[in-house]
Amino acid sequence: MGTLWSKTKIGNLELPHRLAMSPMTRSRAEEDGTPGELISLYYAQRATMGLLISEGAQPSDDGQGYLRTPGIYTEKHVEGWKKVTDAVHEAGGYIYIQLMHAGRVSHPDNTPHHRQPVAPSAIAPGVETFTATGMQDIPVPRELSKEEIQVTIADYRKAAAAAIAAGADGVEIHGANGYLINQFIGGNSNKRTDEYGGSIENRARFAIEVAKAIIDEIGAERTGFRISPGTPLGGIQDGEQGPDLYRYLTQELANLNLAYLHIMHLGNDELLQDIRSLWTNPLLVNRAGRGLENIGVDIESGLADLAPIGVWSLANPDFVERLKAGAPLNEADPATFYGGGSKGYTDYPTLKELESQKG
Repeated sequence: MGTLWSKTKIGNLELPHRLAMSPMTRSRAEEDGTPGELISLYYAQRATMGLLISEGAQPSDDGQGYLRTPGIYTEKHVEGWKKVTDAVHEAGGYIYIQLMHAGRVSHPDNTPHHRQPVAPSAIAPGVETFTATGMQDIPVPRELSKEEIQVTIADYRKAAAAAIAAGADGVEIHGANGYLINQFIGGNSNKRTDEYGGSIENRARFAIEVAKAIIDEIGAERTGFRISPGTPLGGIQDGEQGPDLYRYLTQELANLNLAYLHIMHLGNDELLQDIRSLWTNPLLVNRAGRGLENIGVDIESGLADLAPIGVWSLANPDFVERLKAGAPLNEADPATFYGGGSKGYTDYPTLKELESQKG
């Protein structure tokens, strides 16, 4: 794992190693989407991960998919996030706020305005979502008009500006996991007949326009982008054109000189190799289910520049120290992943705490 511990750069940031903290929804924000003190503590505890990518923050009321997720579009949201970023910086880390518009993966019970979810096309994802009254079917969304698409792009731009105003080092555009940008990309979720649907170029258009708007607002060096080719989350199916669409999208995003590309990789190794050859800036490769001993393999081979860590960093605030020492890891408690208080969130012990308890 020698290369894993070498320094690298993301945009203008110099990182101490090649690990990063993956974005993970934890649903601990206030009802209005403001991050509180517990969220500040959670991220500060994990500052040694170097680059922290926050849980998805909705850029608007329409963008909220789940209960208690943070927003980044009001003054209160900015004030709350400022405390988070200050805490992370004081602890020696960097943080990118992920901008996540859930699109159709939502429910009226989960949003502030209680309206029908929005999407590129009026097609339900065919899955359930958690609400305050339990699991419910996600309803058919309302198709965005072309004018509303432009408003949504403007919402992303404003959210990026708000993130920087809140002290974030950059933003990650969430174009993955079945959410709005991915819904425009998906072959079964986008049946539009205008310039935002049909061809590869049209299905990628929304993603590219969002990226351009954010770059225009905060700079390419502070903008990352996440993709998940072939991932069926939220009922998305890429279709036969999927791999070629992602090759096209990668090249177009590469032309914009973004700080990084973050790929959730589920097994199309040929496509991953093609993306690596098209992408010359830092590439983050998140391999689902990889073993601890294989964390550095993609970096050693040159396939990736950073390895994002999800559940291990959730349960081990000192994951870096434990990995370097070959120490055992805390086991994550899935029952506390979403919602609740400090239990299963900020109470996972560090090695130092465990040693002091023994002493």
